[in-house]
Order: sequence, then structure tokens, then C-alpha cells
Amino acid sequence: MTAAQRMALQYVLLFGASGVSLPFAGLWFRSQGLSGAEIGTLLAAPMLARVASGPLLAVWADGFHRRRTPIALLGLAMAGGYGAAGLVDGFAAWAVCWFVGATAAAALIPLTDVLTLRLAARDGFSFSLPRGCGSAAFVAANLGMGALLLAAPVDAVIVWTTLAALGVAAVAAFLLPPEPVADGVPAAGLERFRGLGRLLADPVFMTAIFAVGMVQAAHAFQYGFSAILWKTQGISEAVTGQLWAFGVVVEIGLMWLFEPWRRRAGIGPWSLLMTGSAAAVLRWSAMAFAPPLWLLWPLQALHALTFAATFLAGVQIVERLAPRDSQTAAQTLGSVLSAGLLIGLATAASGPLYDRFGAGGYWAMAVMAAIGLAAAAPLRLRLGGR
Repeated sequence: MTAAQRMALQYVLLFGASGVSLPFAGLWFRSQGLSGAEIGTLLAAPMLARVASGPLLAVWADGFHRRRTPIALLGLAMAGGYGAAGLVDGFAAWAVCWFVGATAAAALIPLTDVLTLRLAARDGFSFSLPRGCGSAAFVAANLGMGALLLAAPVDAVIVWTTLAALGVAAVAAFLLPPEPVADGVPAAGLERFRGLGRLLADPVFMTAIFAVGMVQAAHAFQYGFSAILWKTQGISEAVTGQLWAFGVVVEIGLMWLFEPWRRRAGIGPWSLLMTGSAAAVLRWSAMAFAPPLWLLWPLQALHALTFAATFLAGVQIVERLAPRDSQTAAQTLGSVLSAGLLIGLATAASGPLYDRFGAGGYWAMAVMAAIGLAAAAPLRLRLGGR
């Protein structure tokens, strides 16, 4: 297998897990008798903790000789946390287990992205190709679990996610290329923390990843409560899986077809970020009206812009603004904001918003996207003007 194929397999397993946990974890916790506020708190806790756990895990990962070693260890932690959640009972026990599994799962994404970016630069393949394979697996997981839940108990959510996490650990340990973390001896822990501090002190870098993070975090209400809302509208779990899958199919089209053309045309990350931000304002404003099923399809198609376009913009922004020896820290900081602090706060707020306003909670997500749009606007010159 080529390096691109090995990374594609890793993304398939990683996003095959999140393709089930993201849309259906709320349903599983709901079946355990938890309220919207309790579900929001439980899902938000590991996101909020990423302010500390993200940088600490990034510094820890950079202390190994091979990039695949911490990926394998985090895969085992992910499997252990999610698997234990299905064996325990009670809010406190679920919170601890979910915290472990979700923290490990979130840390795996930037570590895998950094390894893929490094291999893509060395071997000449496009980063979006293996990442797009992960998106395809996300689609398959949406559809597969949606169909499975028509006949199987909702515990299938936990079983699926745990098995996928074990696959992540196995592929990392035995198949991923043995790419070194650094050209020489890994930097000492204190020096790795200094590199993190330099990024935190860069106002342009922090503004850029804040803008990306606000748009990405505006997906929180959709991730946590769309399946529950659609079920109250009479939309089945199978159709919910199809809706999620459709959004990601369009995302794959952007990654595999539009993205290579965009780079050849010289369209930069600023334009991509502005387009994704504007699409997010439109999408979440429309979702606040609890639109009928026929209108959900084009709104789900906007996922290619609200998620994929802003994600790819963020990756390229990090490449441009962060020093080479701080790439892991830079990617992790971006992930800490978008998949940690900001989305954690939004998820924690989404539970009470759902309990009180139902679909009206999407208005808060539209405001978040608008803030991201406003933060991105002044970055044009620093990011190359396009």
C-alpha cells in the first residue's frame, strides 16, 4: 500500500466512528433517560476540556520518535472509553467514560492531519484525497447505522464506535508509515511548550483560527440535536442517516473535485473561509424555522461549504502562518478552538436552547457564524488577498 492509501484507511476508520457517534450519540443518551440539558453537558465536557487536554496531548505526542505511536495509543484510549460507556450506568459514570473516549477521538484528528500533510508534501499526493475517503466512510456510517437502528437496539451505536476505534489503533500500530516526529532528536518538553506560546502570542494566527473555529463550532446544535428534532417531526432514523450522508457526499465532491481546481486557479484560503462563513449564516438561519423534509436536502448540501470549505481554509491558513517546527501545535490549537472550547460552549448551550426553543436554538448558531464571518474579513491581506 502507498502512504496515501494507508492514511486513507486510517481516515476511513476514524470517521467511520464519528459518522455514528456524532449524529446518533444523542439518541443513545436519550434512550438512557437523559434530558436535553444533561446530554448537552455530557457531550460538551470533553470539548471544553480540550483547552487543556489538546495542547497537553500535542506536546505529549511530539515527544515520541514516530508519529504513529501516539495515534495507536489514543486509538486504544478511544476504544476503552466508548466501550466502557456501554457497560456502566448512571450520569457520572457515562460522563467519565465518554470524556475519555471523546478526548482521545478529538486528539486523533489533528495528529492524523499533521502526518498526512507531511506525507503529502513528501510523496506528492493531495491531502484532500485521503481526507475525502474519511468523509466517504462518514457517509457509509450515517447510512449504515440509520438503517440498522430500524431493527437493532440503539446500543449498536456504542458497539460500532468501539470496534472502529480498535481498528484505528491496529492500523496505526502496524500499517501507518514510520514517519519521524522531527528530523533529529525530539525537542524537550519545555521547548515544545515555548513553540506553543509563540503561536498563542501571534494575533493574526489566533484571529484566523478563531474565525474558522466560530464557523465550525456553529455546527454544535446540528450535531447534538438534529436527530432528536427530526424524530419529533416524524422523520425516521433511516432518513436522518440519509440526510447526514447527503451533506457529506457533497462535501466529498468539494474535496475531490473542487479543491484541486481551486488550488490550480490560485483561489486562496481567505475566499474559501468567507464563502463558508456566509453559507453557515444562511444554513442555520433557515434551520431555525424547522423546515420541511424537502428543504432539508439543499440545506444539508451547504455542509460542503459550512464544514469542508472552512476546514480546508483552516488547514491552509495553518500551513501559511505557522513555522514548520510548530505544525502539530498549530493544528492542535485550531482543533482546540473549533472542536474544543468554542464547540464545547456551543454544545453546552445547545441543550437548554433545545429544551426551551426547539429548532429556534439554531438562531444562536447563525449568530456564531456571523461573528466568524466578521473576524475573517480583515485577514485578506495577511492571507494573500484571495
